[in-house]
Amino acid sequence: MATVAFHTLGCKVNHYETEAIWQLFKEAGYERTEFERTADVYVINTCTVTNTGDKKSRQVIRRAVRQNPDAVICVTGCYAQTSPAEIMAIPGVDIVVGTQDRSKMLGYIEEYKNERQPINAVRNIMKTRVYEELDVPYFTDRTRASLKIQEGCNNFCTFCIIPWARGLMRSRDPQEVIHQAQQLVDAGYKEIVLTGIHTGGYGEDMKNYNLAMLLRDMEAQVKGLKRLRISSIEASQITDEVIEVLRNSKVVVRHLHIPLQSGSNTVLKRMRRKYTMEFFKERLDRLKEALPGLAVTSDVIVGFPGETEEEFMETFNFIKDNRFSELHVFPYSKRTGTPAARMDEQVPEEVKNERVHRLIALSDQLAKEYASAFEGEVLEIIPEEYNADGLLVGYTDNYLKVLLDGPEELIGKLVKVKIAKAGYPYNEGQFVRVLEEIASETESASA
Repeated sequence: MATVAFHTLGCKVNHYETEAIWQLFKEAGYERTEFERTADVYVINTCTVTNTGDKKSRQVIRRAVRQNPDAVICVTGCYAQTSPAEIMAIPGVDIVVGTQDRSKMLGYIEEYKNERQPINAVRNIMKTRVYEELDVPYFTDRTRASLKIQEGCNNFCTFCIIPWARGLMRSRDPQEVIHQAQQLVDAGYKEIVLTGIHTGGYGEDMKNYNLAMLLRDMEAQVKGLKRLRISSIEASQITDEVIEVLRNSKVVVRHLHIPLQSGSNTVLKRMRRKYTMEFFKERLDRLKEALPGLAVTSDVIVGFPGETEEEFMETFNFIKDNRFSELHVFPYSKRTGTPAARMDEQVPEEVKNERVHRLIALSDQLAKEYASAFEGEVLEIIPEEYNADGLLVGYTDNYLKVLLDGPEELIGKLVKVKIAKAGYPYNEGQFVRVLEEIASETESASA
């Protein structure tokens, strides 16, 4: 039996797509093996969001070539899309496929085996207008299932290369989304995370259909779905209709990841972001009124070209005043090929690092304060795995990380826990009961 090994760099969408590519190999009779082992085919799914992403991708490609010089080396993903010639120039690379035509990968492998000529299968992504269907009926090692609902981005922020790697907005057909969601629930997943390159933009390229309608339709039509999470949504995409759906939903969780990037209007303008701080605050206030206890996590870039101490403090104070529950903080990193990389007034590294540390300290403080509001409360978690200390790890609907003592059969189940001790990065939970038992007791009582 032929073997295939995968290595995925970068974001959750890449990890999702690797699982989808593995399904194609599996159907063709391949066996999956570890990347560190000798395999007949190596598939490297690359990242290009930073220059470091490119560098790491090249290192992994070379590692695969060293491991088995006779293997077929197939490179895909964002770096493959933006720089195919660079990748083809690495000795030992046989096939390069970008961020489309992944379904043709096995055909390219057969072609390469017959012809022994390297294949560059990358096409102009900007001409692609149709979402590429890639099915993932289950995940190799997860209790939370990702479900990709859109591809591409139309924003062209000045720091970002992604539209050139992923193309323009393409939304997945809603019936396909619902069909795959049902498959995932039937396979035992209690929680589905809707993901994409610009997830909240779902439906912007469709007539008379949008994200709010998809959320409503999924709740109504996917039988047995317990939790629905949106991986990320821009402030500009949080419409009144989306807020109403969140207010009334029984399955959409009390957690939203809303990228801020900066809390200063002047920096946002340089970034070419599509909102002001006043608008962002108004949306946050509306959300928190609709969903009491809502956790709002966010991404922030510090040290964007030209960022002054005053602009940084605007960001710092905005985050503090609006009580985000946790931040992902990134120092601005020059990405070759983007307008921001060519801007004057690049901020010195030591200034960036010092600002990063100040924001991380604020994030830790806000995370502790947010968690402490739930101490003593009974919440629901889905245990995912054991940690190094032998405790189960799971997340509440509002994304608190909880540690729990319990047996292995709790993994993947919906479990009620009491938050015995709140903290950060995790909370200590006490087992109360399994929700499935409650459901079956109710059914037998009504029978």
